[in-house]
Amino acid sequence: MALDYTEIGRRIARRRKQLGLKQSEVEEKADLSYKYLSNIERSISIPSTEVIMRLAIALDTTPDEFLVGTLRHENEEWKNIAEMLRNFDSKKLSLARSFLTWLSEQEL
Repeated sequence: MALDYTEIGRRIARRRKQLGLKQSEVEEKADLSYKYLSNIERSISIPSTEVIMRLAIALDTTPDEFLVGTLRHENEEWKNIAEMLRNFDSKKLSLARSFLTWLSEQEL
């Protein structure tokens, strides 16, 4: 499944506007550099998994709202996982992505 970064940017912008937040406010909450959110929302920049997670936390939602357009609030465990991922270096993030990809393919 290919990700549509134009649509991801639109979803992030829509959520930010729902909350009445400025781009600079979200950038500060998500620890992003100046104008980076603007570039993501206009699909000029492609956000990493870590950035998607940080934006989800800053915008009080789940990453799947941005990635596939769905929202799940019934289980807040994703926030705990997002916090763990936030401190991972690139090697650990790559390993986590590999594991999550494998896990999503399993029939439990």
